[in-house]
Amino acid sequence: MQAILALEDGRIFRGEGYGAKGECYGEVVFNTSLTGYQEIFTDPSYAGQIVVLTNPQIGNYGTNSADNEANKPYIEGLVTREFSPISSNWRSQQVADEYLERFNVPVISEIDTRALVRHLRNNGVMRGVISSIETDPEVLVQKARSIRKMDGTDLASVVTTKTRYEWEPEVDPLESEENAVGLPRPDLHVVAYDYGIKRNILRMLSKEGCRVTVVPAQTSAEDVLAMNPDGVFLSNGPGDPEPLAYAQETIRQLAGKKPIFGICLGHQLIGLALGGKTFKLKFGHHGGNHPVQQTETGKVEITSQNHNYAVDAASINQEELELTHVNLNDNTVEGLRHKSLPLFSVQYHPEASPGPHDSHYLFRDFRKMMEDFKR
Repeated sequence: MQAILALEDGRIFRGEGYGAKGECYGEVVFNTSLTGYQEIFTDPSYAGQIVVLTNPQIGNYGTNSADNEANKPYIEGLVTREFSPISSNWRSQQVADEYLERFNVPVISEIDTRALVRHLRNNGVMRGVISSIETDPEVLVQKARSIRKMDGTDLASVVTTKTRYEWEPEVDPLESEENAVGLPRPDLHVVAYDYGIKRNILRMLSKEGCRVTVVPAQTSAEDVLAMNPDGVFLSNGPGDPEPLAYAQETIRQLAGKKPIFGICLGHQLIGLALGGKTFKLKFGHHGGNHPVQQTETGKVEITSQNHNYAVDAASINQEELELTHVNLNDNTVEGLRHKSLPLFSVQYHPEASPGPHDSHYLFRDFRKMMEDFKR
């Protein structure tokens, strides 16, 4: 099956098609993670995006139900150098090709992903189309140019849960009994806003002894306070944070009344809610090896990241907020803490999945903040 990737600036890549036969449309971004492709497939933050994986061999270890970050893949399409039609791993339940075909995700492989990534780094992310049914590249370029831009788009309301639910801590069915770790008895209650939440965030909260109620993105502050939680969590998610005026207003209403912890989109929304501004990065941060420095201690964490927007450091109200973490690659804002209220956030993903575990301590910090607030 032949396939074409067409970018809005006219750049064309021809390769072999895998996954679903058809077309997909989205903003083309690249991710530099070495492992964890299934977690990337199923991260709701990738809604509206075609993902280029820089690791040249994808699909080798197959897929399994335990590694899903959501019930289905959220990437619009996938671009790889080599895509394995077979899998070799004891945890594999289905080859990646069949998995993506089942969820109607097109794949293009056997292209020069290094050239594509250099092109995106030099020119910035752009809209693109993958097609295994249209052979005229000019037609595809025109389709790419007609795709709605990410700027100004509220995708959180598209991917969020439709109804409130209680998170049930899960046991990995592929984990041996000897390695299984029991969870502590939950003694704190966290309400988690789902803007595109990853399951590993819920797992990490459970490991800290939290009972978690997940609520839709547009749930009011009044409804959350009626549940009398010990803390409120603001999740990651896709798209531009600026259109989410409803979330920003909710954060303002909750600030100071309950401890708040935000990750990724949740971090950006906190910045906006407290008077800051956000901007779009040239090609975003997507990968598992981004160095972030703690401003207080100088310690460096290697972090997992997946975002196209960032909080503008110059817009932060320094009388209310302090900068806690900085990206060492480009000096962008990676963490904020309120100086008087129980509220903090980070731009990166401390739950990782995939990625390093350097930042797991933030979930312990959130628990301590909730304990201190109760006293």
